[in-house]
Formats: sequence, structure tokens, C-alpha cells
Amino acid sequence: MALQLHDIKKVCILGCGTLGLRIGLRCAIDGYATTIYDISAEQIEAATRPQQKILQSLLRHGQIQETDLSPIIARLHWTQDPAEAAAESDLVSESVTEQLELKRRVYEQFAPLWPERTLLTTNTSYLLPSQIADHTGRPELFCALHFHDVFTATVVDIMPHPSTAAWIPDLLHHFGKRIHQIPVLVEQETPGYLFNAMLMAVLGSAGALLTKGLASIEDIDRSWMGNMNTPVGPFGMMDQIGLDTALHVVGARTDSRSQRFATLLRQYVEAGKLGVKTGTGFYQYPQPSYKRKDFLH
Repeated sequence: MALQLHDIKKVCILGCGTLGLRIGLRCAIDGYATTIYDISAEQIEAATRPQQKILQSLLRHGQIQETDLSPIIARLHWTQDPAEAAAESDLVSESVTEQLELKRRVYEQFAPLWPERTLLTTNTSYLLPSQIADHTGRPELFCALHFHDVFTATVVDIMPHPSTAAWIPDLLHHFGKRIHQIPVLVEQETPGYLFNAMLMAVLGSAGALLTKGLASIEDIDRSWMGNMNTPVGPFGMMDQIGLDTALHVVGARTDSRSQRFATLLRQYVEAGKLGVKTGTGFYQYPQPSYKRKDFLH
């Protein structure tokens, strides 16, 4: 039986990394009982800090009120127990690490635990939902629902696979609006959805310019920033995305240009230089040189 928007009361988030913690917080802000699951107690503890910073930022900008804070926090529940996370869930958003076999194992683990009605969504960046669907135990109730930042970049991609029930994209469209996102429908499966497909063309080109020795990181970024009038260039963007995530995406491509760039990215990742989240990547944080007033002069 097709669900309606009012049937969605409890949201389950699998994985509390950069996006999982934001999706969970957004759902809690918009009134949903939200359970966030992760296998790591350390990751759970770490996730609460950026959530607090986001709430304080929303408060400063008048997007929430002081009286909203306690109810929002009360709607958030954290757990390392799969059965507890799955119980009474109406909609699941999975944001575990971008590795196909890992995602498949997670769905196989949770498949017996979710109620029969539960709608399952994956936040995968480049994998196709059809690569995962059969491992969910309910491919007809499975769809990609891909978020970007949630609070600053508010597009959410809805991408069904061939077996997704026909009513699900429309429901996810309404759900996306309910949590203050801009829903866009990707009518056929494609790696990278819409924006990421366009973005990777830019980032891949920047990587090729660098690995060919045609220009420095800074000058490639200056060229982009100065011509497009943006506050950050391709390498700064990769630092924000996370160089580990960039490596997962670039490393999956088999062409020689992508593999050369993947080799470079791997050196950064193996050295623990993942970008903004570790304080160093292509630039040093929290004050990267591209934010200096003289960077373009």
C-alpha cells in the first residue's frame, strides 16, 4: 500500500558522518522523531559537536528560536543498536561510507529488522540504487534520495531504479519539500545525479591540469574563482567535500586521466590530509589561503 506524507513520523539515519548528522538534524528541526545509528561510539560523540554549531548558527540567523532548541534535541536519538534504530521506522536515509560491498552488508543486516512498510533510501553519491536494491530485501521500496549539504546547498536528488514502486518519487518529492530542500527528479539512473555529474567534469579537469604539471593548485583555483566570481575554486571545493570522498569517486573511474589524479589523491588520504574535516588537505584550515583578500590580487 502506498504511503502518504502524513504516514512518515519516524526517520532512521544510518551513519552519522558529515551528511548523516546533517540530514538527521534537518529532520529533527522539521518535526520528525529521528534516530541516528552508527557502529562507532566515537563517531556518535563527534557528530554532536557540529550539530550544536549548526543549531547556534541557525539561531544567530533567526532561522530557529531559543525555545526550539530543547524540542529539536529531544527529537534526536542516538544508538549503536541496529534493532533499536530500525524499530518503528517509516523512512530510512542511509549515509554509510561510499563502498558498494559495505552498503550491501548494511542493508542485509537491517533487512529483517525494519517494519514491512518502511521506505528505504540511499544517500550514495555515485553508486546506482540498482547495485544495492536486491540486498535491501524490498527493492520496490528502495530509492536514491541524495542530499548535498542540507543547510546551505539544499537540492535533494530523487533517483528511482527500475523496480522502485511508481508512487515513491512523488512521496519523496513532498518529503523533500517538508524538510526544506529543493527536490529534483533524475528520471533514469546515472552516476553522480545531476549536479555531481556536472561538478566532477570541473574537478576532474582541475585534477588533470595539476597532474600534467600545467599549473599550481592555487593558480588553477585562481583561474576558476576569478572568472566565475566564486569564493572557492575546484581544489578548495574538494577539501570541503573531503579528499577521501573525492578519491572514492575518482578511483572508481578507469580512464588514465582519473587514475593519475586518484594516485595523487591517495597520497593525501594516506597521510590523513582529508581537507576541512582534518584541518589540512590541498589547503590549511581554518584559514585557507584562498580566503585571503590578496589571493586574487
